[in-house]
Amino acid sequence: MSLEDLIAQADARGLAASGLACSDRCVSLLVDDDELLRPLWAHLVDDSDWSESLEKVRAALDAVEPGSGADEAAGLARRMLLTAPAERSGAALREWADACSLASLRLHRLLDPADPAEPSEGALTAGSDEAVRGADGAEEAPPLVAAELGRQIVVLQLLAEHGPQGLRRAVDVSGEGRRVLRAVVSRRARGRG
Repeated sequence: MSLEDLIAQADARGLAASGLACSDRCVSLLVDDDELLRPLWAHLVDDSDWSESLEKVRAALDAVEPGSGADEAAGLARRMLLTAPAERSGAALREWADACSLASLRLHRLLDPADPAEPSEGALTAGSDEAVRGADGAEEAPPLVAAELGRQIVVLQLLAEHGPQGLRRAVDVSGEGRRVLRAVVSRRARGRG
């Protein structure tokens, strides 16, 4: 089943976990705190209101120096969390999960060392990231994007198959993706320095 199909069929908890997992993997471009989003995950476990914890996350992001979010990848990571709906239901939640999926794929494409495309070449349009989410999209994607696509699919499958019990594994999948992304960013910084 394609990522698009999984998002279309996901329930509210699955959608929230999908968007949060994408955000969790990418927030390391902004802050070094691996625990920043932990309270939001806890709200998914007990199905409680996350609006207060979401405001605290946003406040923490507001405290980050503007230079930290100046490039496009960091801007995408910031936008994922700033646009999270306070209420985890309805069309807004589905739109957020879908937007986080696309933003995370784009962010990974921007940082993929195997993707020679420059942002100005048009290869990084939302259309190319949308195509990756289709049935055969992973075959055309650069390695970092294909790995992110796989993580997004796994998170949605875990929630669809195991409900709340799948959340722990979803957190693990996100942590693994966060470590990979940090390593890529670190390598890029060493290459430029």
